[in-house]
Amino acid sequence: MIENPNLESGRIVVVAGVPGVGKTTVLNETLKLCQQRGVNCIVVNYGTVMLEEAMSKKLVSHRDEMRKLPLDIQLNLQKLAAERIRAMAKSGNIIVDTHVLIKTPHGYLPGLPSWVVEALRPNVIALIEANVEEVLKRRLKDSEVRVREVDATEALREHQELNRSAALSTATLVGATVAIIENREGKVSEAAEQLFKLIVEE
Repeated sequence: MIENPNLESGRIVVVAGVPGVGKTTVLNETLKLCQQRGVNCIVVNYGTVMLEEAMSKKLVSHRDEMRKLPLDIQLNLQKLAAERIRAMAKSGNIIVDTHVLIKTPHGYLPGLPSWVVEALRPNVIALIEANVEEVLKRRLKDSEVRVREVDATEALREHQELNRSAALSTATLVGATVAIIENREGKVSEAAEQLFKLIVEE
């Protein structure tokens, strides 16, 4: 992480996208830009911070035990993770890798409920999107590495559209902005440049 002595308080940019959209690739390219241009920035995975909070309290010993915790404890861990990430921003810019909506067999689960976003108070919620046919191709290509359900085109399009609605609703609670970043095939550098601008924007 590159330190910037002139930075008083960093920005918090939440980054989300449907599985297979290329979010991790965009994040990695954005970090490279930050390093090259002397911008203090780190990527924080929300689920990992929750796990660290749970492990510090000796509630779990590994990630698989998280979903077995009582709901009230999980909700408290969500809030604690948000508060911890917010505190990190005092030392620099933070990109939060998370989900605005999680698709489950029972429907869509909000990834940023009110108690989380109000504790986190992000400046921007950035949605990484791509043409749904391209996302499906990426999922199939990635199938040997990560097991994913290959959604029908319409279901995937629905998920991306609902992500927008969820992001806007969430942003309204804290006065954040919502940015849509298109991750076109072979154009990841352009998507990373857009995300970088959201980090350094005053």
